Amino acid sequence: MKTLLLLISCGLTICTAQPKKYAIHTVAFYNFENLFDTINNPVTNDDEWTPKGFQHWDSKKYFKKLHNLSQVLAEIGTTENTNSPTLIACSEIENRAVLEDLIQQPFISGKEYGIIHYDSPDKRGIDVALLYQKKYFKPTSYTNIPLILYSKEKVTAAKEISKQEDEDAPEASQDNHRIFTRDQLLVTGFLENEEVHIIVNHWPSRSGGEKKSSPLREAAAALNRKIIDSLQNINPNAKVITLGDLNDGPFNSSLKKILNTKAVKADVPPLGIFNPFESMSNKGFGTIAFRDSWDIFDQIMVTQSLIQDKFKQFQFWKAGIYNKPFLIQNSGPYKGYPKRHSATEVGYSDHFPVYIYLIRETK
Repeated sequence: MKTLLLLISCGLTICTAQPKKYAIHTVAFYNFENLFDTINNPVTNDDEWTPKGFQHWDSKKYFKKLHNLSQVLAEIGTTENTNSPTLIACSEIENRAVLEDLIQQPFISGKEYGIIHYDSPDKRGIDVALLYQKKYFKPTSYTNIPLILYSKEKVTAAKEISKQEDEDAPEASQDNHRIFTRDQLLVTGFLENEEVHIIVNHWPSRSGGEKKSSPLREAAAALNRKIIDSLQNINPNAKVITLGDLNDGPFNSSLKKILNTKAVKADVPPLGIFNPFESMSNKGFGTIAFRDSWDIFDQIMVTQSLIQDKFKQFQFWKAGIYNKPFLIQNSGPYKGYPKRHSATEVGYSDHFPVYIYLIRETK
């Protein structure tokens, strides 16, 4: 956390009042891209990431990856906040043990991060998790919420998924197999003395093509909306942050139609969702590249309760993509892309991390 001295603007002019002080926290998301240990797990498809596997993944490479990731985590958001992120949501992690190793890396070991993690049913064994600085965030409850999908026509419409409510999912049969994907992680806790809810996501991939796989992500969005609705039914002013690798950009139907996200604060209705990364996408920014085309799959969105501009309680301030030069490939056919692992070098990730700032006026 950091205390800021800011001038408050009045229209197009600067007030002559004394600068106000603000407390600031950074909330980040980072897809770690294949953060596997070197041990073969017989129940998941992790053979590639073992010493004898295709990647020849040994302890030296593993700890280099941890070093690289921890360097990034230590620096995200430091243009406005000297502290590393208070909350770090992450995806593509194999198990809790890799996170235990990560938070002991020298760049971030002094931050005393706690871990919230569940093993997911994903066939590759990759999960989502939340790291939090114990000094500032106190979790009060957390749970993993499964995304139940079946492969008969890949998945029923997202509308049908949302109708399932708490009923038992249909039994799998030879013609109707479950698609095992990542759970959605819901964490509730107090950021200093204010309750916030965090939903960590890694929605189904575009395997098989964007159009064919779109209903899977629409179903993920429907589940996400259902979780948010349940929180707002209890408290209409619930402060909800939903973030992750959505495998869809800000303009895809999963966000625009199912979550009904808005790019402009003034357009967000009560109980609605603000997506600051939509305007970044309009400006050509990206977090992931494919065939020289950029998109923002990694996004952080907040409910209307976090954009009321009062700053008497924690509110959204601004968002960013952390894409410093050392994270970018500077040569070869993938020049300009995120610097990921290759046959000759242990990189960082094929995604850039994203972040937002939450600020509150202090006395």
